[in-house]
Amino acid sequence: MAAHPPGVLKLVAHEIRWAVLRELARSDYRVQELVERLQIPQNLLSYHLRKLREGQLVTERRSSADEREVYYRLDLEQFQASYLAAGSLVHPALTTLMENVPLSESPSRLPALRVLFLCTENSARSQMAEALLRHLSHGEIEAYSAGSQPAVKVHPLARRVMEQMGIDMRQAVPKHFQVFEGQDFDAMVTVCDRVVESCPTFPDDPERVHWSFRDPASVQGTEAEQLQAFEQTAQQLITRIRSLLPQLAHKKRNAREQ
Repeated sequence: MAAHPPGVLKLVAHEIRWAVLRELARSDYRVQELVERLQIPQNLLSYHLRKLREGQLVTERRSSADEREVYYRLDLEQFQASYLAAGSLVHPALTTLMENVPLSESPSRLPALRVLFLCTENSARSQMAEALLRHLSHGEIEAYSAGSQPAVKVHPLARRVMEQMGIDMRQAVPKHFQVFEGQDFDAMVTVCDRVVESCPTFPDDPERVHWSFRDPASVQGTEAEQLQAFEQTAQQLITRIRSLLPQLAHKKRNAREQ
């Protein structure tokens, strides 16, 4: 039996690291954004981010809009695996109980929600996110997507990957985000670093979330390598969407109760 608490528990027990994880649980952020949100010195934040990266709970990715900038994100799957492993050291049954908790609520229990995904061309990442959210929520959540500089058509590999998952995207077309201005949304999710600064304004200031994804359409190589990039993006989107659903549902219920 372990004589000392597992490293992951000691890692997240620090007040600042816990605050960082809570922020990254809702969105990817750059250092300066975290400094402003947490109101702590940058050197102190950088120290704790380094600790979280060493513990493999947080990853970093250079912005595709400005390579001098770095986005940090919480690795939810790694965090869950580490947490489950720590629980099993207390009692094996804890792991079983935690593994049986669904990542998202059943569609019938989700409140009515509207989500808009934004990227630059609205031809790959945002289109896939829209299709996946609608699919994972069984159509219970209204999902939309748009771009700041929409392409002529949806990328064929985005369609192909969705079709492999049984999702029909034949009716999907790129749209400019101006189409949705003035409408109400519960969340607006940017999936492209370039579009973050040009986000439109919507009524009631919806939840703004950023997911820093590499554009799979930018991958060079064989068709198989390009297809793999789109498949990886789809899996990353599924992980993010499954974590987003309970957050939005919880927020909406709280708003109704107030």
